[in-house]
Amino acid sequence: MRSTTSYLFSSDHLTNPNTFIKILLISFLSLSLFFGVKHFSSDTNYPKQLSRPFQLATNTTAVSPPPPPPAPPPLSSLGLEPDNVVERTGIVDENGAMTDNFVIGDYDSSLLENVANESSVERGGESDQNWGKIEQFRVCDESKREYIPCLDNVDVISRLNSSEKGENYERHCPAKDEGLDCLVPNPKGYKNHIPWPKSRDEVWYDNVPHTRLVEDKGGQNWISRNKDKFIFPGGGTQFIHGANQYLDQIHKMVPDVDFGQRVRVALDVGCGVASFGAFLLDRNVTSLSIAPKDVHENQIQFALERGVPAMVAVFATHRLLYPSQAFDLVHCSRCRINWTRDDGILLLEVNRMLRGGGYFVWAAQPVYKHENVLQEQWKEMENLTGRICWELIAKEGYIAIWRKPQNNTCYLARNPGVKPPFCDANDDPDNVWYIPLKACITWLPESGYGANVTTWPGRLHHPPDRLQSIKMDAFLSRNDIYKAESKYWKEITFSYVNVFRWKTLNVRNVMDMRARYGGFAAALHDHGVDCWVMNVVPVSDTNTLPVIYDRGLIGVVHDWCEPFDTYPRTYDILNAAGLFSKEQKRCDVSTIMLEMNRILRPNGHVYIRDVNSIIYKLEEIAKAMGWITHVFDNGEGPNAGAKLLTCEKRL
Repeated sequence: MRSTTSYLFSSDHLTNPNTFIKILLISFLSLSLFFGVKHFSSDTNYPKQLSRPFQLATNTTAVSPPPPPPAPPPLSSLGLEPDNVVERTGIVDENGAMTDNFVIGDYDSSLLENVANESSVERGGESDQNWGKIEQFRVCDESKREYIPCLDNVDVISRLNSSEKGENYERHCPAKDEGLDCLVPNPKGYKNHIPWPKSRDEVWYDNVPHTRLVEDKGGQNWISRNKDKFIFPGGGTQFIHGANQYLDQIHKMVPDVDFGQRVRVALDVGCGVASFGAFLLDRNVTSLSIAPKDVHENQIQFALERGVPAMVAVFATHRLLYPSQAFDLVHCSRCRINWTRDDGILLLEVNRMLRGGGYFVWAAQPVYKHENVLQEQWKEMENLTGRICWELIAKEGYIAIWRKPQNNTCYLARNPGVKPPFCDANDDPDNVWYIPLKACITWLPESGYGANVTTWPGRLHHPPDRLQSIKMDAFLSRNDIYKAESKYWKEITFSYVNVFRWKTLNVRNVMDMRARYGGFAAALHDHGVDCWVMNVVPVSDTNTLPVIYDRGLIGVVHDWCEPFDTYPRTYDILNAAGLFSKEQKRCDVSTIMLEMNRILRPNGHVYIRDVNSIIYKLEEIAKAMGWITHVFDNGEGPNAGAKLLTCEKRL
């Protein structure tokens, strides 16, 4: 026995390779058995998601899952309390408190369509839809050089039953299959426009090569030609000694006019070359200059080339495209309009657009000449203005100034049967798209909305009262939405101004093609960009134009499925945020892009922010028009659902 035991533990036996392997195997099995028994005997609980029940792949009975772990003790029993306990859910109201008192709006089926469109985006946002190759657009023939499609539709205009009331100067747009399908050519020798403010006094002859106004109005100090430039001395038919002297006279007659404070937005009717509006800009007043495309057809084109806010418009048979109570002052100096015709229907249109407490300035021969015919016209004007409760507050020389009432008190005191009548209660004075003129007095809101705006510049950012009367889903959050839009555009335009160097781009005439509340225009003012902005509210959007005017800005209602009423080569920058995804269901986006090319100046820029599903199609169209394009990610990165397309129309 001793010899056997000695053998087992002898060094020779332990160093034998076979024996050593056997010992290692026995040790490994012993350790495995020990830890296995310990594991299955443990009362440790594992997370539920890691201990799911399973089923054998046979017909035998499934193994039952282990019983659920006991519920943890309440925090209070451990002496612990949560920092924040959610008591209820809902939305945050204007006071910052949670509320469940809200109304869910109607279901919008287009939301799912937009999500479906965006979900088809590939390779960093490019739509996988096959748009096909877009051929290069041809250049139009020379006859389209000054083409305004809805005002130059000769075929339709020639077939009008009557043009007695100016119907031939109103909009008559081409049929869809007859729209613009080419690139409007530049005049021979066209140059990059002269920068503002120098352009107020001179422009290149080759950019607007028309001498008719020089021949007709040169003696009235409107315009003259000096070699390769047109010169604008600043005069007009009724202010031959200059617009500044004329403006001083108006202010002296009525100090309450207070240019740049109470009077911020004006309308100049029959503006000539817009010297009235050009010199008002020095007094912090934005004056929108309007005139028809008549025998002096290029007067608006001269105004725009100078860098003065202007568009083609006419007092004829339809409402002008501006909201009620839009203008603090309306000016007519020898504007050749018979204000008293047809029961005063044209002056009643001025009354609709004139702000409560606003001023109407009339400089015309009936004011000061004593010829029988002219005196009869003055008496008719006095009679009509009295019946619509305008107060004649000053008459001096060739200028007469009336003030519109701030409320309905005078209207209610009129004798029964006095004409013109009041407009129907259901008439919307802000509904203007192809709406016929109405010979009636527009009621002022009992709330005073529109008439009680703050003075400039405070009104630019103060939420106006009429924000509450806009037809939109939100109610309590309107002011927050308004402020959020302003903040959004202030941040975006800060990037535009600095990254894209807008202050070095010779920017003067700017258009926001989907303006909403005017936040884009307000931001450019805050950033010190010396420009003016035409704020366009599409007919497919909520009509926010009254809010824009209450801010001290200008704008117009428009349908982008139709051409805009301005000359070719008008704007330096076109801004379009969310426009094409909105309008693509209503009209061909290439039609809108061709219209943008028509109204964009050579060396002008376009900025389009929209969903990925349409950005790349727009880029292809832009390239087919000869524009230089770049696509940028927005602040959310390359996988965001929207991008920025920038375009340049090089000369």
